[in-house]
Amino acid sequence: MTTVGFIGSGRIGGTVARLSVAAGYHVLMSNSRGPRTLTGLVDELGPLQRHLAGAQVVKAFNNIYYQHLLALGRPAGAPDRSYLPIAGDDAGARARAGAFLDAIGYGTVDAGPLEDSWRQEPGTPVYGAPYGPFSDPAGTPAGEAAVRAALEQATR
Repeated sequence: MTTVGFIGSGRIGGTVARLSVAAGYHVLMSNSRGPRTLTGLVDELGPLQRHLAGAQVVKAFNNIYYQHLLALGRPAGAPDRSYLPIAGDDAGARARAGAFLDAIGYGTVDAGPLEDSWRQEPGTPVYGAPYGPFSDPAGTPAGEAAVRAALEQATR
């Protein structure tokens, strides 16, 4: 069984965990409220924290409302499949994250390295809007072209 780990266990993290378990993954989660709240844990972990040293981070799920995330998953090839942007510094890690998203019902749009992940932050065109208003828990499917176009429209 493949293990996936998530930083954050709020509404999005909890939703992703549910989708992951349903897809057959073993899930590890963390809950942080900013780096200062992790100081004690990092000190306590000592040699366990070595496992994190080689971790490859891929940013995903931060641009979609948790209810839309739960509602919009579709199998590969479905005409109404939704896509999510992913960003990470390692191409192999992005590919593995893409395979994971595929397993839980989402296609991916490669948003490049982590330094470019600002394009999927609150206030950018890809944040929430492609999937419909938050007032509609069912959401609206957002295809690859729509997500790619929204990423390209982002400005600082």
